Amino acid sequence: QVQLVESGGGLVQAGASLRLSCSVSGRTVSSYAMAWFRQAPGKEREFVAGLSRDGDNTYYSGSVRGRFTISRDNAENTVALQMNSLKPEDTAVYYCGADISTGSIIRTLRREYDYWGQGTQVTVSS
Repeated sequence: QVQLVESGGGLVQAGASLRLSCSVSGRTVSSYAMAWFRQAPGKEREFVAGLSRDGDNTYYSGSVRGRFTISRDNAENTVALQMNSLKPEDTAVYYCGADISTGSIIRTLRREYDYWGQGTQVTVSS
């Protein structure tokens, strides 16, 4: 049984950086397409960044492209989200998701993901 656990969230000021980590157990992280989603109060959970199972293709939402980087560490069996130049609008609970997808596919809809972590809070003050 796969289990995902996020860590690294916190309270920071605008312009700061944070690095989130998603630890995967039960299966190797390379077995899945992985993604980070986020959900702010009163809003739907939205796609932030994705990493394909094969080829390590990446895809980012327009609001974070150029500031965030998703990566996989097969040795540590983790997926990270490096967040730079944080803005108040980045404030949300960030979730790690795993998708039993095939090949180089990166899906962006919540319902397409099979496993989720518990989430970690990121708060950016202005």
